[in-house]
Amino acid sequence: MGYDLRQDTFDVSKGILLCVIVLLVAAAIGRFTIRLLARPLVLLQAGITSARNGHLIPVRVSHTGDEIEYLAESFNRMIEALVASQKELLDHQELLEERIRQRTEELQATTLRAEAASKAKSEFLANMSHELRTPMNGVIGMVDLAMEGKLTTEQRERLQTAQQCAYSLLSLLNDILDLSKIEAGKMSLESIPFDLSAMVEDCVRSHIAAAARNHVDLNCDIASTVPRQVIGDPLRLRQILANLLSNAVKFTESGSIDARLRATTLSASELLLQIEVQDTGPGIDPEKLPYIFDKFTQADGSVSRKYGGTGLGLAITRKLAELYGGEINVESEPGRGTVFAVNLKLGVATQTALPAAVASGASAAGLNGPGIVEVAAPLKEPEPAPANAGRILVVEDNHVNQKVVTAVLRKRGFAIELANDGREALARLESDTFDLVLMDVQMPVLDGLEATRLIRQDPRWKTLPVIAMTAHAMNGDRERCLDAGMSGYISKPVHPSHLLQIIDEHLLASTRVQ
Repeated sequence: MGYDLRQDTFDVSKGILLCVIVLLVAAAIGRFTIRLLARPLVLLQAGITSARNGHLIPVRVSHTGDEIEYLAESFNRMIEALVASQKELLDHQELLEERIRQRTEELQATTLRAEAASKAKSEFLANMSHELRTPMNGVIGMVDLAMEGKLTTEQRERLQTAQQCAYSLLSLLNDILDLSKIEAGKMSLESIPFDLSAMVEDCVRSHIAAAARNHVDLNCDIASTVPRQVIGDPLRLRQILANLLSNAVKFTESGSIDARLRATTLSASELLLQIEVQDTGPGIDPEKLPYIFDKFTQADGSVSRKYGGTGLGLAITRKLAELYGGEINVESEPGRGTVFAVNLKLGVATQTALPAAVASGASAAGLNGPGIVEVAAPLKEPEPAPANAGRILVVEDNHVNQKVVTAVLRKRGFAIELANDGREALARLESDTFDLVLMDVQMPVLDGLEATRLIRQDPRWKTLPVIAMTAHAMNGDRERCLDAGMSGYISKPVHPSHLLQIIDEHLLASTRVQ
């Protein structure tokens, strides 16, 4: 060191030199230590931080031959595995996105096809309804007119058979349209006050004759808890009861049929109505009970051959009950009869008097097409009208229907003029005076809706009653007629009593306005 033992002195320059050498050696040792130990750890730490931030980049490996090098290589292998896994995930994600895109396009195409099919179905039903009702109106009308003449007993029986077949066909058409409307979500229930007891009694009364032909007693029991006035859809409620009664009458060949009504109060404004129809018919096998509510299904093939029918009545009844927020149940035992029970939610009427339109009117509404309640009072034969009862313009392109309507109206003393389309109707109105117009909707040249709009644009005919008399009987047809300016709506086939009643009502209302 800087100390000279021989001279016992300290050489400062040598001491400084030695210190410098020691510092240089220490720096060299420190640098080596950092390179050997600290730097690989720093690189490893940087790699871990980068991986944590989502950057999968391998770290530089210092070949120190120790555990730090092994740890760095293991980290790099992990990074490689993560990169491969991430690439695989990205490829899978891209594949999924492509599949989702394809499925979305397929779903959109399927939705468009379904909407087109639904529209085509609705158009088909509307056209089928129109095309079937138009000739049926002629058949039923001509049979009714023929039965009013002098006939032999054999002729009257034949005409009655033809009349029954025509109304059976009309009932089948109504069932098919009802079922289609329910499945398409286009069936809506009315909510009006009506006389429940009168509707039930009238419905039961209409089945007594058919039950008597089978020597079956038909009874009706309405509990005292059932209010006379309720709020609901009288036509659809009657349809439910009528389906159950007609089903019981058809299958019961002896014994009795009992219709029972019970009610449970749910709140001040709502009640639960239970309709129960019990018969002493052949009963149904337990394994066949789950299928009797399916469309076009009966207990077995022999039932359809023996009793006839399409198997739509109970299917419609169940769907109507569901629309009411209720349900239908059945209990049956072969040889001991069947009990059908329907639970429905109805509103409680608070009025002490019913508005004009209810129970008995619902029974006749069936003659006016499915879903249409046009009758304001019980149907009855109108009294003969005096001579010069009024002038009516009948706008109808079907010559058979012209004959039917003309015969019915002239028998009542009305003066009739005919027009084959809307354009002719406007010309007749310009040249003559009429008290009422019966307007078909679907006609060539100018349809009934557009003709009515043109009529309403003329101040001379603002209050002239224009009644739609059309074979269009789908949901919304009535509203389209009224929106066009028509005063009323009658769907074909037209019942003479109903037609005359509606005409009388509108002529009376028109007279009061004048």
